[in-house]
Amino acid sequence: MPEVPLTGSAIRDYLVEVAEALPDAGQPQSVVVVGGSLMALRGLRSATVDVDSVARLDDELRAAVRVVADRHGLVPGWLNDSAAGFAPATLDLAGCEVLLEHGRLRVLGAPLAQVFVMKLYAARSRDIDDLAVLWRHCGFTNPEEAVEPFWRAYPHAPDDPDLVEFVAQVAGRIR
Repeated sequence: MPEVPLTGSAIRDYLVEVAEALPDAGQPQSVVVVGGSLMALRGLRSATVDVDSVARLDDELRAAVRVVADRHGLVPGWLNDSAAGFAPATLDLAGCEVLLEHGRLRVLGAPLAQVFVMKLYAARSRDIDDLAVLWRHCGFTNPEEAVEPFWRAYPHAPDDPDLVEFVAQVAGRIR
């Protein structure tokens, strides 16, 4: 099944459908959106192919995601928790923005500075454009200011003497 590009409005609509597909169990499920999907929801990117959460999805939530996937021809893991293993150590849920509160589902958006350090940690070629866009929205004034939260978020990351220069190149792309 091909991946369908997901715009911010489509993501929001599908998340509402997931909420409606969940059993009424009292406590709402939580999703913490990061990456390109958060950028699409915030209008910082036109679309993405999946919705990444740093909160683990339980079996009930996965089943609701599959219902929505089947209904709309989406890949089964269009909403997934594959980013959970890459959550920054500094991520504080209290600092997340509530993107959707729909009875059985609460969707939070990670702070953009946290998404920046996550994308910096991944540093895949597809993350470079996102880093440049995020730079404008994080309030960093210089590369060192962006690298400092990276080391706090990922204290186990191997030393990289070129990290400040890499961030400077990313920041230079938007000037």
